[in-house]
Amino acid sequence: MNRFMHQREKRSMKLNNNDEQHKVVSFLGKNIVKATVFIVVSLFILGYLHFNDSADFKLITKINEPKFPYRCDAVQNQSHQAHVSRNLASRLNLNPSKQSTCPSYFRWIHEDLRPWKETGITRDMVEKAGRTAHFRLVIHNGKAYVKRYKKSIQTRADFTLWGILQLLRWYPGRLPDLELMFDADDRPIVRSDDFKGQNMGPPPLFRYCSDDASLDIVFPDWSFWGWAEINIEPWGKSLEAIKKGNNMTQWKDRVAYAYWKGNPDVDPGRKDLLKCNVSEHEDWNTRLYIQDWDKESKEGFKNSNLENQCTHRYKIYIEGWAWSVSEKYIMACDSMTLYVKPRFYDFYIRGMMPLQHYWPIRDDSKCTSLKFAVHWGNTHVDKAREIGEEGSRFIREEVNMKYVYDYMFHLLNEYAKLLKFKPEVPLDAEEITPDSMGCPATERWRDFMAESMVMSPSEELPCEMLPPYNRLALKEVLEKKANLTRQVELWEDQYFHDLTHKP
Repeated sequence: MNRFMHQREKRSMKLNNNDEQHKVVSFLGKNIVKATVFIVVSLFILGYLHFNDSADFKLITKINEPKFPYRCDAVQNQSHQAHVSRNLASRLNLNPSKQSTCPSYFRWIHEDLRPWKETGITRDMVEKAGRTAHFRLVIHNGKAYVKRYKKSIQTRADFTLWGILQLLRWYPGRLPDLELMFDADDRPIVRSDDFKGQNMGPPPLFRYCSDDASLDIVFPDWSFWGWAEINIEPWGKSLEAIKKGNNMTQWKDRVAYAYWKGNPDVDPGRKDLLKCNVSEHEDWNTRLYIQDWDKESKEGFKNSNLENQCTHRYKIYIEGWAWSVSEKYIMACDSMTLYVKPRFYDFYIRGMMPLQHYWPIRDDSKCTSLKFAVHWGNTHVDKAREIGEEGSRFIREEVNMKYVYDYMFHLLNEYAKLLKFKPEVPLDAEEITPDSMGCPATERWRDFMAESMVMSPSEELPCEMLPPYNRLALKEVLEKKANLTRQVELWEDQYFHDLTHKP
């Protein structure tokens, strides 16, 4: 009996011990789970906080993602731009291993801003630039504000401002505060001769082109985000379409004449070009066509697709009233560009070289110059093809949208460094956002804004700027261009001399 009781007590003690162990295990298990959850949650919170201060900004931007182009039915009067601190912005999306060197034409930013290098830019200078400006742009704490003075031709000003909004989304928080005046008309108006020997510096006025006698600051034109009035799509999409068009007609199968299609009524130089068209009495090796934009608009632009115009070995570029938007589309065709001597320049043409990227054409004897250019190309087919392809490569690779944004970024940063005053938002200025501009837009205007919308920040640093030219280096670049142009003219003169002096 005592033995039985003893075994029973042992079993009872064992059960009690098991119960205690179970309770202990259960207690520890619950607390381990709680601890694990606490650690996981803590890590998640810490990770999230770290994420907000990390290089990957894409998730953050979703918090402030604009309604345009998807949900414009509930647009509120509030900013949907991404707001970040300066310290944070300096660490966003930076991958030093992917940083490229800027194309050579970026060095002209220094030259365009050189008139203010010594004096800086005062508020009085900026106000004087407003005499002809279409709008005043203020960037403050990463937001864009605009004060409009007058309506631009078509929607130039709107699409320029749209492009600036996309720059702010491409490099969020990385643009300094600044204030500038923008003139969206064609020709430059700040004449350098008007400011020689004066203490007062010239007004800093931004526009799409300038010339050697002017000080206007060159900025990428509106068509990079689309030219809705004539159905030219944003540059990224246009480039893809032209690339496909290039592949449709190989060089050897292209028409061995010089092609141009455009509006001759905008400038006497273009009317003069039409005299070079083929006729019963003369063939200048050209095929020239008049573009009637009113007719094209009524017919749905079916005969003006850029990708269908890469069918000739040679394409002519000639200015209109000022520089022409057509330049980049012509040069992207893999055809050798016959570049009629220009008066004006845009932001990238100064980085191109005769006989490397294009063939120079005289402006005072266009017909004979074009005739010789085509003759030379047809007798030096490989070299002509090489010039055409090199010009197109330059346009595709060095004037793509990444570099367009980089050019804007560096130009605005360098400009802001010169400001001698604190930028202020005028009381009557309006904040512009993708919603405020994109949602009210209709038809092609809305479509092109949607197509050119930057949906996430760049994953790369802006390209690295080369230093300014020194005086000797700049002189060498300009002399090289002039010498190559003279070489072509000498070849041309010799060709016609030999023709007229045949035995």
